[in-house]
Order: sequence, then C-alpha cells, then structure tokens
Amino acid sequence: MRIRTPWALTLALTLASVVPVAAQTSLTIYQDGRVLQRRTLPVRVPAGTSNHRLTLGALEAGSLFALDAGVTILGAWYDPAIDQGNALRRAVGTQLTFETRGANGARELVVATVLGVDPERYRLADGKVVFERPGTPLFPAELVPADAALAVALRAERAVPTLGLGFFSSGASWAASYAVVLGRSAARISGHATIAAGTLRADSAEVQLLAGDVGRAPKAQMVLRETVRAVPMAMADAVATEAQVGESHLYTLAGRHTLIPGVETVAALFEPASAPVERTYTVRGQVPYYGGLPQFGEEQPEPVNVTYVVKRPAKTPFGDVPIPGGTVRIYDRDPAGRPQLIGEAAVGHTAAGQDLRLDAGTAFDLTARRTQTTYETTRQGQRTIATATYVVNLANARDSIATIDVLEQRAGEWSVVTSSIPAEKISSTVTRFRVRVPARGEASLTYRVRVVW
Repeated sequence: MRIRTPWALTLALTLASVVPVAAQTSLTIYQDGRVLQRRTLPVRVPAGTSNHRLTLGALEAGSLFALDAGVTILGAWYDPAIDQGNALRRAVGTQLTFETRGANGARELVVATVLGVDPERYRLADGKVVFERPGTPLFPAELVPADAALAVALRAERAVPTLGLGFFSSGASWAASYAVVLGRSAARISGHATIAAGTLRADSAEVQLLAGDVGRAPKAQMVLRETVRAVPMAMADAVATEAQVGESHLYTLAGRHTLIPGVETVAALFEPASAPVERTYTVRGQVPYYGGLPQFGEEQPEPVNVTYVVKRPAKTPFGDVPIPGGTVRIYDRDPAGRPQLIGEAAVGHTAAGQDLRLDAGTAFDLTARRTQTTYETTRQGQRTIATATYVVNLANARDSIATIDVLEQRAGEWSVVTSSIPAEKISSTVTRFRVRVPARGEASLTYRVRVVW
C-alpha cells in the first residue's frame, strides 16, 4: 500500500534545502510602511499540482496570491524565523552542544537536550534538568536558515515558464517633501519622494509609491527601522508619472531601482513649477473657545503668525498636480541671492486645484499687544452674559505697509457689539478684523464682544 505524504508535511520537510532564485520585481510602497511586492520568478510551473521551495525574504504569508489567473495556491508553509530564539524552538527534542568557560577560563563543551523554550529547559547528560542555558548554543547549519523560507503548493491549468507571486511585506516607507523658493512675482516649487528602504532589499525593481489613506486591519503591525544614509535616484533627470488608482494616487518612478536596507532613495515627483504666493499675517484672539469669558487684568503680548498661501488654480501646471501629504520647506533669498530657510510646514494630501496653506512661524518685525479694558457680567436665570472691550495695538518695524488679520474665534452664542474697524463674520465661530499698519508705524483696533454661557 502506497501512503501519500500530505502536501503541508512534504513542504515542511523540504524547507532546509531552499535556494534563492533571481526574480523580476515590482514594488508598491505605501506611506504607512506596507510594501506590495510582485515577483516574477524563473520557476517553471507544470500543469497540475506541484510543490516549490522559494526564498523571498520576509513577507506576510496570509497575503500571498498568484499573479497568473491560471495558477492557484493550494497552501503554503512559511518559516520567517532566523534568530536564536527560533533556532532553539527548532532544536526542541534534540541534543545541542553548548560552549562555556571553566574555572580557569578554558573553553569547555557541554551537551544537553533541549526540552522546551517557554521557559527554556535542558536535560544534561546525567539526566538532571536545568532552567538556565548551560552556555552559548552551537547550532548545526540545518537549524539556522540563511533567510526566511517559503514553500508553496500550486495547481496550474497549464504549464507556465515563470511563477508570478504577489504578497505584502513591511520595513520600507516613503514620505513627500517640497521646496518652495520665493521670488519677486512667483515661487518655484519642486517635490520629491524619499524612500526609506528600512529592512527591504530589492534589486533592479520597478518602484511605485502610493499616496492616500488606504485602510488596514488594526491587528497589522509594521516595524520601521531607522535609515542612516542617502543615495541619489538612478535616473535623476526623470520624474515620476502619476495616475489615480481607486481613491488614491500612484506615482511610478522612472527606470528601475535597487533598494538596500538602511539606504534612502530620493526621486522627483513632478517637474518644478511656478505658482503665485500670498503672505498673510494673523493675530489670534483672546476669547476662549468654550466655557465662560474670564477677566484679564494685564496687557498680553500676542505673536503675529505668518502664513504663505500657494495658489493652485485648475488648468495651471502646478494647480493640476495632486500633492501627497508631507513636509514643505519655504526659502527666501538673502541680499546675496542665497536661499535661506524661513519656514517649515506639514501639509495633508491636497487634491488638484486646492491651495496650499503653509504656516511658517511668527513675524520678527510685526508685534501685537492686547488689553482687556472693560469687563462686566449679568445673570439671566441659569445663564451668564459677559461683555468685554479689547484694544489691540499693532506695531510695524518694516519699511512697507503690513495688513494683519486679527481673529476672534468661539463656539456657542457670542457676537461683536461694536468695533473701530468693520468686523467680518467668516463663519458662526470666526470673526476677522483686517488692520492696515503703516510702515514704521502703529495701528490700533478696539472692539467689544458679548458672550453668553
């Protein structure tokens, strides 16, 4: 009687002889650390069922799928572990040799049987059991694979000359960064993607970068390792091509790229473009967003925030470019023409036709001080009504006029009763006062608010 060995057991028994194979690789790297790998392996798959032993590196075994619709994965056996703890697990039930040092420092060898690993238990030659490792384990080569090993059982409708597999792994990520260099009439904007290879290794791979909020199961955990070096893109004169996929945007880098663990690769996302930029100055209010309106007895200095708005109207070179979320650095030129960093801001994914608002810090030569000059409260049943008057003094040390927006923002029932400069109600929570401050001069704003809580 002939006994058939189950395919899972057959695959498990043959993992020790797994050999690496060269492959054509296509990668899609997600910003959250996921990597979708598509590998075309020079492995002939016969018609019918067959078993194959592969070395593909670290992967999520449950994500494995065949790229060829005529090939079905019947099952797989994946051994991801190449560390000492997992080598000990493979050694359970067998004898290992341990190296230790004697009383005089001489090298000694101890043979013990591994009984278990949680906790570790060893039976010595005299039959006694200890819970401490008797030395440094010396593993035979068959217990320590060179890389994570995969065996798959396939069924093919017809023979195919290559095996195409797709799967997810982790370890790599990418981030977008942009440079906005201000000019007299417009700014020059460039964008790049920085790929952190982390633990991922790929040779001459097609690389795609996916920008978007792609959902994932909460149980999935990605570990990203720190990167330490940077290398230029293989084709520095080429930019990525962009296409919409589902609700995300996909950037395909030109050429093929080799990703090395610990190395960063930088690639251009689009051709540098010009766009008009507006600079705004803002002073935030003192009225609390929720709760009661307290009394402030002293003058309060207020920062003047600087925001650059990059205009991106539709049907313009930069306006038609979707912007993956990332870091934007803003540069201005000094009197000698050297670009100097004047601000850095984070932006979210920005669709084509939408402006970029970049908070660049606070103004040096524009200052503001706010004083609460009157305050009174009354009661109406369970409600409190407070009215308060504020004076905002603005100073401009620059040689040109500056327009500063003074904002008050609050939820609930509130209103501006009077003001020395017209109040613009932007929304139910925001009121704006637009104040022109002369060059080398000062301006003041007075307004009175009524707040109910």
